[in-house]
Amino acid sequence: MKKKKGFIFKNDLKFKRYPLIDVEEPQLYKDIFPFTEVCKVKFDNKIELIDPPEEIYITDTTFRDGQQSRPPFTVKQIEDLFDFIHQLGGPNGVIRQCEFFLYTDKDREALTRCLEKGYRYPEITGWIRANREDLELVKEFGLRETGILTSASDYHIFMKLKKTRSQVLKEYLKIAEKALENNIVPRCHFEDITRADIYGFCVPFAQALMELSQQAKMPVKIRLCDTLGLGVTYPGTALPRSIGKIIRAMIDDAGVPSEYLEWHGHNDFNKVVINSISAWLYGCAYVNGTLLGIGERTGNAPIESLIMEYISLMGNDNGIQPQVITQIRNYFEKEIGHHIPKQQPFIGSDFNATSAGIHIDGLAKNEEIYIPFDTNKILNRPIAINITDKSGLAGIAHWINSYFALTGNDRIQKTHPGVAKINKWIIRQYDEGRVTCISEEEMEHLSRRYIPEIFVSEFELIKKRAYDMAAHLIERYIENTKIKSMSPEQQEEALKGIVGEYPFVQFAYIVNSEGVKITKNITQVVDRAKYYKIGLHEDFSDRDWFIAPMKTGQIHVTDLYSSRITGALCVTVSGPIRDEYGEIVGVLGLDIKFEDLTKVEEG
Repeated sequence: MKKKKGFIFKNDLKFKRYPLIDVEEPQLYKDIFPFTEVCKVKFDNKIELIDPPEEIYITDTTFRDGQQSRPPFTVKQIEDLFDFIHQLGGPNGVIRQCEFFLYTDKDREALTRCLEKGYRYPEITGWIRANREDLELVKEFGLRETGILTSASDYHIFMKLKKTRSQVLKEYLKIAEKALENNIVPRCHFEDITRADIYGFCVPFAQALMELSQQAKMPVKIRLCDTLGLGVTYPGTALPRSIGKIIRAMIDDAGVPSEYLEWHGHNDFNKVVINSISAWLYGCAYVNGTLLGIGERTGNAPIESLIMEYISLMGNDNGIQPQVITQIRNYFEKEIGHHIPKQQPFIGSDFNATSAGIHIDGLAKNEEIYIPFDTNKILNRPIAINITDKSGLAGIAHWINSYFALTGNDRIQKTHPGVAKINKWIIRQYDEGRVTCISEEEMEHLSRRYIPEIFVSEFELIKKRAYDMAAHLIERYIENTKIKSMSPEQQEEALKGIVGEYPFVQFAYIVNSEGVKITKNITQVVDRAKYYKIGLHEDFSDRDWFIAPMKTGQIHVTDLYSSRITGALCVTVSGPIRDEYGEIVGVLGLDIKFEDLTKVEEG
């Protein structure tokens, strides 16, 4: 049956009234939470059925709860991460909102800069304590929604706030009402919900909030905060720890629409992801998390995990850009200096890596055997191989082919003799007591030693880099106004500038379209007297460095040669000089001392 939609359904209060039970002594559930023992799970053997809303969303609290667990982000880091969150959630706003502190100058500067970006999603919301002074901060920034701390358990009401249930209820309703008067949507955070008296305080409080919503004709939202990660999803679990029963109490008994409900979990008992997903399934439209799961103590639900579960549950990505997860991961590690555990799902360095030889052999045959999805396509994370004594010949060959991007006939087989030699070296390392993986640097060195044919020689690489640098240099100067003038006096002045700026240039000269040198050899100062006039007016039309630019119109770099004048190992780079009509009228040539050029390139 299609679910009802619209405001009337949201505010239909035809529910049983649950009065506030204003106890004299706090209800601490000591049979479930005996402080000197591990917390207990009680069962009432009543099963709640799942009833997910039609639309589900993610909300973010990286800059609020997440930031409380670590040194504060800089303003620029907040800006950059906010951009990532926007990109990750996609144009349809799967990541719907992002929560900010409003208290310090840095908080306010970061908030202002993120507001100025003008993104529709994620919508920026605030977080305040339940007082009017904090609400003024929300008004100042023109935010349309703010979280409000409204502690729900007697642990907080009696032991922290030193008040009664009726006293805090009155205060909470007053600040929510004040927010509505200012056209601000209040989102009441039911702090410590999994140790709270659900029907003695939380449901009556939620019903009162829904009455305010009806009167104001505005939403009043509720965030269910599992502050200590005590919630459980086991069928038949009793309150207050049952996530299913808490959510259905809010929806079925308090009359809170799914789209007004949000779950906020913590990972103290290693359940934050399954608890958050279960909140969706039992009826919460929103689930709250942080990037990488950062947060107080053991952290919050990782946004990246919520993203992957969202796609699984909905059957499509709805515009999500999961590749951004890897960008976020790299930013945290490289720009923020945040340590990421190697085995953390989706972002750890070992997430899609394997060390076992039998697994690697399977991967070499078909990646689907040991990888659940195409991590390269979906997360921009190619499969990684950790080389240990368990990797075997197949693992070593797979690493080499992957690391050096070898394809087709260039791929190295596990039967290659060099692979066996590398494996022997690795086994010896572990026999001698090694306990760490073989590093990429070590593997590259071993590959160079035992499988040299897959490498271009170092000399060839140096040559290529030097040639590229020389070509870039002449490309810049053939457009020089004085060079293009074809006036020898002006050209020589420009050539002196080139030689003065680049000590590796042995000679600089220009020939006309007939191949006749029209300038003197412009040299370094120490060589000027010896080589200044050599070749002036000489015909060089038979030289490759002249013929190639005239024929192709492209920059040309010669092979290495020994200069017949100086004996130095040189290359000549030359390029066509064009007039205003594009016609080639001459060629600029530079004789470059190769050794000096490579020193500059290496520096």
